[in-house]
Amino acid sequence: PLNSSVPATKIEVTVSCRNLLDMDTFSKSDPVVVLYMQGLGTKEWREFGRTEVIDNTLNPDFVRKFVMDFFFEEKQNLRFDVYNVDTRSSNFSKHDFLGQTFCTLGEIIGSVGGRLERTLSLLNGIPGKKCGTIIFAAEELSNCRDIATMQFCANKLDKKDFFGKSDPFLVFYRSNEDGTFTICHKTEVIKNNLNPVWQPFTIPVRALCNGDYDRTVKVDVYDWDRDGSHDFIGEFTTSYRELSRGQNQFNVYEVDVLNPKKKGRKKKYVNSGTVTLLSFKVESEYTFVDFIRGGTQLNFTVAIDFTASNGNPSQPTSLHYMNPYQLNMYAMALKAVGDIIQDYDSDKLFPAYGFGAKLPPDGKISHAFPLNSQADNPNCVGIDGVLEAYFQSLRTVQLYGPTNFAPVISQVARCAAEVTDGSQYFVLLMITDGVISDMAQTKESVVNASSLPMSIIIVGVGPAEFDAMEELDGDDVRVSSRGRFAERDIVQFVPFRDYIDRSGNQVLSMARLAKDVLAEIPEQVLSFMKSRGIGPRPLVPI
Repeated sequence: PLNSSVPATKIEVTVSCRNLLDMDTFSKSDPVVVLYMQGLGTKEWREFGRTEVIDNTLNPDFVRKFVMDFFFEEKQNLRFDVYNVDTRSSNFSKHDFLGQTFCTLGEIIGSVGGRLERTLSLLNGIPGKKCGTIIFAAEELSNCRDIATMQFCANKLDKKDFFGKSDPFLVFYRSNEDGTFTICHKTEVIKNNLNPVWQPFTIPVRALCNGDYDRTVKVDVYDWDRDGSHDFIGEFTTSYRELSRGQNQFNVYEVDVLNPKKKGRKKKYVNSGTVTLLSFKVESEYTFVDFIRGGTQLNFTVAIDFTASNGNPSQPTSLHYMNPYQLNMYAMALKAVGDIIQDYDSDKLFPAYGFGAKLPPDGKISHAFPLNSQADNPNCVGIDGVLEAYFQSLRTVQLYGPTNFAPVISQVARCAAEVTDGSQYFVLLMITDGVISDMAQTKESVVNASSLPMSIIIVGVGPAEFDAMEELDGDDVRVSSRGRFAERDIVQFVPFRDYIDRSGNQVLSMARLAKDVLAEIPEQVLSFMKSRGIGPRPLVPI
């Protein structure tokens, strides 16, 4: 039920709102827009992304864009919800709902000039209060992969604050084909300084000029004010080409910051300060597909939890129950992820391990035993071969404990350490029903593995509390062990129960799980390649 067709193109949608409801007593609303998309063939809405929050305004122009794959042959239903952010919670039931609208991506693209304006309505389209309007602009992204890193400073900016100097920041705008401007970057604010030096920042060239190097880039200089009514100091225009030429040893790129109002009033007006480009460099950004097409192989390894807490495999209540009519949770998770990853692994040989069981003949406990019982060659042929070895192991080993993750992680890390030239990348899928017994050792092994070409996917099955797993999934806080932090975030954890289709549609449950757990892999592959300065190999001729 999920997309397999290749998108014709990527579309960047920019969102603005006008005349939003004012929900805050002492200031204006602090709006954010959340985009939901409807899955193919389902009525379910899933969050696709959200803009940043802009404080204290009823007329926001959001910087963060939504970049979507556009499929001409499909109806891509979109829902935009606008909220007033009250607390730091990411749960929207805690915020004021300001209105919503529904449309399709095709409607935005097909509207005149790629600009669509819609009236916001309260839930379920009930008209009533005037909720204001939402405006979408769509632009097709050119296939430009360069990313530019640049740094600016300013000199002698106008003083805007009564009691101190100005608090300046820069806002960059890309010009659109219809002559309007779209915000693409804001620098940080430098407090109380008329000669600020801003931090270097990195921006995709397509965001700055959509691949047209001579297209105007407008830059506004503002003095930050707490209440959101930032004072305009002045502006200048440039282009990607001017910036890229501007910084070399023979050339200092310095521009006047001009304030048209002042210029009109004062005869002797020269400028409101100057801005200087301190550095500018361009790097090419490779994509995940570049590496795959250049021959990088994904090596898929599976590790399955054989601890006693799973229950006796011959009983229907067991998570390892071998039901002749349908797959158990372990088999579903393994097949869901494996069926997708196997496309990127040419030999289709998958090492498969179990942990937490007593092995025949002498009852020795093992935390990394090959499911096919061949210590010197744990490879199984295809995903079906892994499933077969898994079912065979259930008949021969005794479920035991404890739940130790570190041995298997270290085992795969040893293989990954042998091939760090970018030709191979290892993905370890661990499926478990419970809480990790060797958390300290597991953290240590994750930190060690984070410098290797390797990612770890952990799928939790069954009803257990998996809070400790979130600690390993370094989305918010990087995993650390004995004062050392993981070089990259390489762990993705999800509880399978969040993806189960309530009507019992196993295919849909598996597709949802795979889509989510595999979502971070391309980025993790790229982060490894980038950290080692590895580029994709030239395309392999077919």
